[in-house]
Amino acid sequence: VSHYRLFPKALGRLVAALGVRELHLALTQGFWRTRYWGQPPLQAPAGAELWVWFQPTVTDVDKAWKELSNILSGIFCASLNFIDSTNTVIPTASFKPLGLANGTDHHLLRYAVLPREVVCTENLTPWKKLLPCGSKAGLAVLLKAERLFHSSYHSQAVHIRPICRDASCLAMSWELRQTLTVVFDFFSSGQGKKDWSLFKMFSRTLTDTCPLASQSKVYVDISPKNKEKELLEVSPPPTSVHEAIVQGDKKTYAVYDLLSPSLFNTSRSLNVQLKWKRPQDSSEMPIPILHAQRYVGGYGLQTGEICTLIYNTHPYRAFPVILLETVPWYLRLYVHTLTIITKGKENKPSYIHYQPAQDRRRPHLLEMLIQLPANSVTKITIQFERALLKWTEYPPDPNHGFYVGSSVLSALVPSVTATKDMDVEQSPLFTSLFPSSDGSSYFVRLYTEPLLVNLPTPDFSMPYNVICLTCTVVAVCYGSFYNLLTRTFHVEEPSRGGLAKRLANVIRKFRGVPPL
Repeated sequence: VSHYRLFPKALGRLVAALGVRELHLALTQGFWRTRYWGQPPLQAPAGAELWVWFQPTVTDVDKAWKELSNILSGIFCASLNFIDSTNTVIPTASFKPLGLANGTDHHLLRYAVLPREVVCTENLTPWKKLLPCGSKAGLAVLLKAERLFHSSYHSQAVHIRPICRDASCLAMSWELRQTLTVVFDFFSSGQGKKDWSLFKMFSRTLTDTCPLASQSKVYVDISPKNKEKELLEVSPPPTSVHEAIVQGDKKTYAVYDLLSPSLFNTSRSLNVQLKWKRPQDSSEMPIPILHAQRYVGGYGLQTGEICTLIYNTHPYRAFPVILLETVPWYLRLYVHTLTIITKGKENKPSYIHYQPAQDRRRPHLLEMLIQLPANSVTKITIQFERALLKWTEYPPDPNHGFYVGSSVLSALVPSVTATKDMDVEQSPLFTSLFPSSDGSSYFVRLYTEPLLVNLPTPDFSMPYNVICLTCTVVAVCYGSFYNLLTRTFHVEEPSRGGLAKRLANVIRKFRGVPPL
């Protein structure tokens, strides 16, 4: 990397010095509810996720991985320095390279998740500084922290990968892709309307473009639902209307080209608004073909069960899915209890890879290739036993519970809509990270909910109680014995009185009164 006019120098030096081939970092607050919000453009698990492919020339991958996580922790003000061998895995079937790759030796891959990471303003500010114009101009003007974090879901990501410089692919270029996904739920926030505008969401409007941008567009999804095109309208009138196939569905977008000179002619700002012509109820999004959920079963603090439900709602097509499970070492998995049930019958995986955990060294890694029949629900269960940690290994709030990272589902989902070749230049940018090879299917990577598991926790107030009781006993008993052993006793003779008593007796004698 030697050209830093647009590419940030902090990441360019990092890629060159540590031999990074691909880098994908996501910081997420909240959980994407696939069943209610539809298929995400680019989903990420709750917390912090980092997965990196290294160059074959890197000799010590673990050392480079540790150094990389520490540097990224400083760049993005995140707790990535807590990534170590206890939460790092080496997947064999998931997380294949998204850019140009000569080989896929999985020993060069590292993957880690910190599900407890809290994302806030200190993570957004360095992310915005990586943009060529920062937050001073262009689309980044809308990124106001107090509005972004007052939302149902917020995810910011950085993707670095090698791509072809031109169609002939004779030269390679580094691509830096920064994505931001935010969900504003106006209907449930008390307003009762689905109408929205840029100003209502971000408290700002677009005023100008970034001078360094060669393309700056706003896409508004105006796809008709239930074949009723006249239900919604956008204002001001869009520059153009574009149709594209996104994740197997035909989408219609109103496109606002910010580089068009006619867009800012009428006013100095652009406030895109979408209004419904008649009141709308809170109808749910169409259920995606592939979605999943996960929960913890069982009772007590000794044993438990991890249950994963995978739904295939396609009416007539079956397809395989790769499931990646990463479980911390303090949950001892019983692999012989692994069961996969589909439509009341056992479903044997065609590929399974299991790496057992080592206490305080590495987590469990379980990868399976499972065939999902059409219109089915597949239930995967595995039992575990909770370990008793050392008292120094518990966090400051042990009764809050311990987090287990999300499961990862990777699949080529068959399309319901017949697709055709798209114009790549006009399509939205988020459709080019996972391009469709033949149009009959599209790649989806989904994440389930993170789990919160309670472990056997000692009563940490007992040391305090013991110290208080011991100190009280020592103070009372030892203090009393010490006083008895060291104190000396003297018998005082009754005194004849002082000067005042003698003066009083002299006066009483003169008065003829008996002395005191």
